[in-house]
Amino acid sequence: MLITGASAGIGAALARVYAVEGWDLILTARRERALQALAGELAAGGATVAVVPEDLADPAAPRRLFDAVAARGLTVDGLVNNAGFSRTAGFLATEPEVQAAMIRVMLTAPVELARLFAPGMVERGYGRILNVASLAGRMPATGGDTLYGPIKSFLIKASQGLHLELRGTGVHVTALCPGYTLTEFHDANGTRAEVSAAYPAWMWQTAEHVARVGYAACETNRPGVTPGVMNTLLAGLAKHLPDRLALAMVGGHAKRLKRI
Repeated sequence: MLITGASAGIGAALARVYAVEGWDLILTARRERALQALAGELAAGGATVAVVPEDLADPAAPRRLFDAVAARGLTVDGLVNNAGFSRTAGFLATEPEVQAAMIRVMLTAPVELARLFAPGMVERGYGRILNVASLAGRMPATGGDTLYGPIKSFLIKASQGLHLELRGTGVHVTALCPGYTLTEFHDANGTRAEVSAAYPAWMWQTAEHVARVGYAACETNRPGVTPGVMNTLLAGLAKHLPDRLALAMVGGHAKRLKRI
């Protein structure tokens, strides 16, 4: 199982789940020290773990990662596209190179990695592809965080299409769409204090719970899963509301976070 963005958060939680379920792991992310620490933890529990540091913001990274795995003689029967980040200062206040990196890490790289590794899975008649999207991808886009939701919407739709295309091949494809999750994500984008004040504790889920839900959904070949009853209700509400009301709903969300 190759897991991107495995150094922390949902990626690390998924690595622990797959290790417990008996998978050998290939972990990749930018932070090698964090990857090595996680690899040591999992190896102590009996897992076989390889670490291949890579920065998916580099356009050449997916092919380089594919070649590095092949050079080690490893076979990838599972792929978790988890790497991601956001910048919430606003579209016009975010540097174009940061926006380009967001698109490469969360949209281009998952597509390229799936295209590189899926043929081998189909040939062997077995595979798992879990794309970590977001509840944001099932909602109208949020002002101030203009690209994140649309990128995740693309990932959900691409997962659905690939799920249908690979049906009957033995390769499962699932989009995991978590809502607010207790990870480093909001520390990295500078919204920790705001989201903690804006939303009560009961709306938050642990990375471990999200990982377990994602694993189970992919094993049963569900095209998508949104952990949590409230998150599922919110996604359904946004889907059925008229655009004017749905945009008003997410506009209130952005105001609570002081992003517009």
